[in-house]
Amino acid sequence: MKKIVILTLFPNVFKEYFNTSIIKNAIDKKIVEINVVNFREFSKDKHKKVDDTPYGGGAGMVLTLQPIVDAINCYKRAESKVILLTPSGRQYHQKIAKDFSLSNHLIIICGHYEGFDERINNYIDYSISIGDYVLSGGELAAMVLTDSIVRLYDGSISKESLLTESFENNLLDYPVYTKPYEYDKHFVPSVLLSGNHKKIDKFRKEQQLLKTKTNRFDLYLKYKKNIGD
Repeated sequence: MKKIVILTLFPNVFKEYFNTSIIKNAIDKKIVEINVVNFREFSKDKHKKVDDTPYGGGAGMVLTLQPIVDAINCYKRAESKVILLTPSGRQYHQKIAKDFSLSNHLIIICGHYEGFDERINNYIDYSISIGDYVLSGGELAAMVLTDSIVRLYDGSISKESLLTESFENNLLDYPVYTKPYEYDKHFVPSVLLSGNHKKIDKFRKEQQLLKTKTNRFDLYLKYKKNIGD
């Protein structure tokens, strides 16, 4: 069974999300065990304080090392990968999600306030950012990582679904349609009703290329480079 430990100051925010959909199914099927830990419990301060003012002055408060490092050491195993969520980390993408899904034990650390004492980097394996923007804390980012990783575990969802998803081969997914055939004078492309699977596959690939070129030209260029065009 895969195991994920999330270190946070706000464990309650995860309860509803992890109790729904694919993640809940993966937990129920014992594909993964997720343990959400409040690292404030590891503080040796008599008031359970986990932050302090920055050396050199500056705005805000900085998370202290002791509670987080002690929490890491409590849950860390020989095979653990420790991931720090921070705006200054490497930008997250599907290839990294796949790499993380191969690990049997992940520890994900959620930041807050003005961030971490820089020396935290001596205790982690990866620094990850989910995008070029700032959040109030790392909890949403931890949900993003957990969701993107758990769905890649064997048995979480069908392998066929994974093969046709966005970002496979640097392409976005092809557009999909369902009933009714006509809605508000908008129609389903007729080729999808033809029963000719060669034509359908060709249409979908063309639409993948068009969508990627239009919406994510950076991915389209990577795709073209990889196929040697």
